[in-house]
Amino acid sequence: MTKLSVNINKVATLRNARGGKSPNVLQFAQDCERFGAQGITVHPRPDERHITLEDVYGLKSLVKTEFNIEGYPDDRFQKIISDLKPTQATLVPDPPNVLTSNAGWDTIVHQDLLRELVAGYRAIGVRSAIFIETDLKMIEAAAKTGVDRIELYTGPFAEHYSQNPKTAIEKYVAAAKLANELGLGINAGHDLSLENLAYFKENIDGLLEVSIGHALIGDALYFGIENTVQLYLRELQ
Repeated sequence: MTKLSVNINKVATLRNARGGKSPNVLQFAQDCERFGAQGITVHPRPDERHITLEDVYGLKSLVKTEFNIEGYPDDRFQKIISDLKPTQATLVPDPPNVLTSNAGWDTIVHQDLLRELVAGYRAIGVRSAIFIETDLKMIEAAAKTGVDRIELYTGPFAEHYSQNPKTAIEKYVAAAKLANELGLGINAGHDLSLENLAYFKENIDGLLEVSIGHALIGDALYFGIENTVQLYLRELQ
């Protein structure tokens, strides 16, 4: 079964627009779990434009499913992972001012760094994942780091899905095939939605987890968060 991890960054963005504690990010995460989500994802950026350090540390004691913390492995991120020991640390090669994660790691250039990070996470019992594109050489190099999983960057798939689904999915099918052969777990995230999720899931063998935020929170404005979580879970069945 493919697990649904709800990225709650956008909920924090809405709260921060007015200050205060509404909507309550911690309660929202708990409710997502209560409505069936199998994980909660956050990306605590250094400028705290959405998820804050207070949020991350508060969530640790509340999240009862899988807690996935993603980000660039600077000293701040490393301290968060060391302190909280989440279920999973997802490494994303984001510069500080980027709007959203829109590229995967060069696992060849950064091989030594990633190998060291992965070993450190394993030593404290944290599952590791590397945000990556469909380049087969990068996936082969990712496997050499000892990482537990890769997270396929699905932005290009989502962008081209409406034009030609078969063409949009081709590179992801090949990437998943190689990842499975190399013993890598497969996650996916970025712009997955009710329109394209089922097709992606049906075609990607061994898909363990999807992390979805922007589209899911947008749909919740129309359907309500309880119904929306159920709709996404249905697409993953």
